[in-house]
Amino acid sequence: MTVRLLTELSAPAIADALGPDSVLVLPTGAIEQHGPHLPVATDLITAQSMAELAVAEFGEELDLWLLPPLAYTKSNEHHWSCGTFWLSAQTMLSVLHDLGASMVKTPARRLAFLNGHGGNSALLQVAARDLRIAHGLRTFTLHPSLPADHGGKSPESELGLGIHGGHEETSLMLHLRPELVDMEKAQRWVPEQLTEYRHVRFGGSVSFGWTSDDFGPDGVIGDASTATAEHGKEKVEAMLAYLGEAFAEVAAFDPGPRA
Repeated sequence: MTVRLLTELSAPAIADALGPDSVLVLPTGAIEQHGPHLPVATDLITAQSMAELAVAEFGEELDLWLLPPLAYTKSNEHHWSCGTFWLSAQTMLSVLHDLGASMVKTPARRLAFLNGHGGNSALLQVAARDLRIAHGLRTFTLHPSLPADHGGKSPESELGLGIHGGHEETSLMLHLRPELVDMEKAQRWVPEQLTEYRHVRFGGSVSFGWTSDDFGPDGVIGDASTATAEHGKEKVEAMLAYLGEAFAEVAAFDPGPRA
């Protein structure tokens, strides 16, 4: 697998290789607790792995270039746990602004955040607009797949509430990095009490501030016990197919009126 990693080029080579429609892909992950069965780098591994696969598969066709991932991000919903390392909202916005200002020195004018951590989503959208205004960049925020609290789906066994360390993420890691998963410690941690609420719930019309220990001491929100590597493989294939379509639109996107 050949990945078009921008940092492997010299500065003059970058200037020669890139054009205004080149897309720089920045994976954004997180370093945060994922329960007793998954590594704290789960979101980082997911974002980086999917970015590498997408750029390797579609990079030549769509002029995609991979940047090194942003590992430390907005993860203070897991602040209570050993192993969580996070940036404040202001620090993360400042980092993203500085990276965007650096990008302006290249010929590329399209920047895509490929995000593996739901806690980053709102800030990435803010940064995308600020970079558009400050530097005229075309900016985009993508997720390999949407978590349940962002409008995505989780299995019926999770009652639509599987958003962290449950069936989906555990299956992904069983496929991507099985040596880092301890299925003997994987359990069902579904906050069934949230089904009592129609509007105030994950994916409901009313959002709420939360930390992951609100739902129990293990910090997982979902059912990890049902995860399989086979499902993880299917999910990676589906996410890659989606990213091919999404990046094709990113590479061509122009919101202006047609002449």
